[in-house]
Amino acid sequence: MQQTLALAWYLMRLRMRTRLQYRVALALAWVSQGFGYAGAFSSLWIILTRFGGMGGWRWQDMALLLGFHTLGYALGACFTFVQLRRMEEMVRDGEFDTLLTRPINAWAFLSFSGFNIEYGSHVVLGVGLMAWALPKVAIDWGLLTILQLVASIFSAALLTGAVITLIGATALVVRRARYLFGIYFDFWELSRYPITIFAAPLQFLLLSGLPFAYMAYVPVAALIGKPVPYLGDAAAPVAVAVGPVAALIAAAFWRFAIRRYQRAGG
Repeated sequence: MQQTLALAWYLMRLRMRTRLQYRVALALAWVSQGFGYAGAFSSLWIILTRFGGMGGWRWQDMALLLGFHTLGYALGACFTFVQLRRMEEMVRDGEFDTLLTRPINAWAFLSFSGFNIEYGSHVVLGVGLMAWALPKVAIDWGLLTILQLVASIFSAALLTGAVITLIGATALVVRRARYLFGIYFDFWELSRYPITIFAAPLQFLLLSGLPFAYMAYVPVAALIGKPVPYLGDAAAPVAVAVGPVAALIAAAFWRFAIRRYQRAGG
């Protein structure tokens, strides 16, 4: 276990050193991503300040939701998205076959060797929004509340990584999966908003079969004391548990996909 962790850390450091060789390109990527998010969030700010809120959520509530969403996504996607988005091409071209010959788990090698520091701008933006919003919302702070916040962010990151892993692993079984990322981001966009503004069937879907509501809405609503449909007082513990459970499911599906995988050419 210690050797595996040491190797993972070595792969991450190697990847970071490689990316830092092109500091200007990295800085431009951070700035462009920051402007993209700032434009989207500014539009939402204008709407909220003009109409006084959205589904009972004021701007400071939404800022906390958006910051949490951005941070949780970045922490999960930096280990999975860019790496597993190429799974369809890797399977088709036989590149994935070479990973199976390495003395390390294929998922671990992909994740840590492809660690993406371009998500640094997401982390800064997410932390910044949360730092601004947290003092402005009514939260009864205590040790349990702090632990709930930290555990919820960790759970959201695990959920993000788990969903992306499930999509990537699908390519090992059916050979095609890239189109699923388009569907993923359609629902990911919805997870930026309070689900109470959606119709009841969509609310139920985002809380059950496609659990995108747990990426930000449920943990933030539980933190600031807003009611969560269908969950009620169970919202906080469920928000903390969903990520680890999703990670276990994704790990099991990855192992299943590896067993079903047929090398390029049949």
